[in-house]
Parts: sequence; C-alpha cells; structure tokens
Amino acid sequence: MPIDPSAVGKTGGPVTNKWTSKDALLYAVGVGAGTNELAFATENTQETPQRVLPTFAVIIGGGGAPFDKIGSFNPAMLVHGEEGIELFGEIPAEGEIESVGKVSAIWDKGKGAVVEMTSESTLVATGEPLLRTRMSAFIRGEGDFGGERGPSAALEIPSRKADHEVHYPTTADQALLYRLSGDRNPLHSDPSFAKLGGFETPILHGLCTYGFTGRALLHALCDSDPARFKSMDGRFSKPVYPGDILGVSMWVDGNECIFQTRNQAGDVVLDQGRMTFA
Repeated sequence: MPIDPSAVGKTGGPVTNKWTSKDALLYAVGVGAGTNELAFATENTQETPQRVLPTFAVIIGGGGAPFDKIGSFNPAMLVHGEEGIELFGEIPAEGEIESVGKVSAIWDKGKGAVVEMTSESTLVATGEPLLRTRMSAFIRGEGDFGGERGPSAALEIPSRKADHEVHYPTTADQALLYRLSGDRNPLHSDPSFAKLGGFETPILHGLCTYGFTGRALLHALCDSDPARFKSMDGRFSKPVYPGDILGVSMWVDGNECIFQTRNQAGDVVLDQGRMTFA
C-alpha cells in the first residue's frame, strides 16, 4: 500500500528514552562546542556546572513517531525536510523522558508526499512536559494521490542588514564525531555509499548543521543561557560537507528571530528559520 493520507492523527508510543551526562557532552562537541563553551563540553570544570545545548532535543526527542502507520514507501526515497523544537524547560544533564508521537500532516506535493510527525515528551521523574519536536520528510514518488498541497507561505528575509552574524567552521571529521550521537547512516561516513547517493564525498548530517546553527542562536540571542531558548524551526535546503564554514545570519524582532545559515560559498543550507527566546 502506498502512502495513506488517512493516517493523519494516528499516534505511536509511548516510548521512553534515557540519557546521561556523557551523551549530552558528546552531542555538544559533535556540533562544535569546544574550550570556550565548557559549560556544555565538560562536567567537572570548577564553578561551571554542566548545562545542555537546547538542540540536544533532536537526539532525545521524537519518540513514538508512527512511521509504520503511514503506508508503505521506499526509505531510500525519504529526505529530511524540516525540523522544529519547542522547549518547556531546560534539558537536564541526565534524565529520562516518555514520548508520544503523532502523524500531524500528510501533504500531496505532486512529485512526492510530505509527512509531518510531532512528538510530545514529558520527564518521567516529574511528569512535567519538557519538549516537543516536529519533523517533516519529503518522500519522493509518493505524491499525486489527490490530497491538499499544504501551506506554501514563506518567511521573508528582511531587507536590512542582519542584526547578528556568527561564523563557525566545521572540521573534516565532523560527521564522524556527530554520528556517535546515534545517526550511523553511511551517507555521512562511507565514501562509496555517498557516491551511490550522488555525492562526491560523505555529507554532514542535517541535524549537525541544525546544532551548529542552534549554538549560534543560543550565544548571540540568549547570552548562552539555555533556559532562555524557547523554540527553533528550519528547513534543510542544501547539503553541507564536513570542512565547510557555516555562517548564521539573524534578524531580530522582539523575542523572535528569523535566521538563515549559509556555507562559505554563500549558498543557503538551512532556510526558513524562525527562533523564539525569552
């Protein structure tokens, strides 16, 4: 059976997920945190308690997403389209959450289908909500089923100069480090597999680019305080290669920010970015 649009509203889970201090540290260095960000990269620095990068939500969250209920499709045709996180509290250095996922939308884009999943996560220890994640996937060849195309409104980048710009270099082995947080897809590590996918060399994980971007937003807009970081949404628009330089441009309006991430050639790699902060 192909993609089933009647699957919208179906749920999955609950599932639980635990993480440790080490998991949070490994993620932080995987998205570029280093000696000038010891609160995120160490757990035993004097007078510096460990804190967790807000975008670690993409590692621990997302549980219960019921992909098994949307019909059949070729996983090789799935492309990660968008990612969003919403935080209701600061992520602790270690903990356990219970998550319930839902098929929140299925759109007919003609050449493919867009499937959107949301997941709500609560802390097991307290029962309090901790985070919500949203991801959309474009599945090539699964469109033309007669469904709605979905929203097409796009964020407009302000014409003025960006209020903040942050540039971070990635390393040639960035993907090898980031994959240790869980995504072992050989597209990011095996040159022969990458060539099968049409890439000259392995590409960086989209969520690694997302994490680099989140670091820039955290430090520029939240004074490096994760408790002030409330939400972040973005659309993956072009592959990033390990060794690329990522430049994040931010346009701020009150407690909201529109952002874009570009590589050193000026190509937009993370688009339609919106972030909120306290």
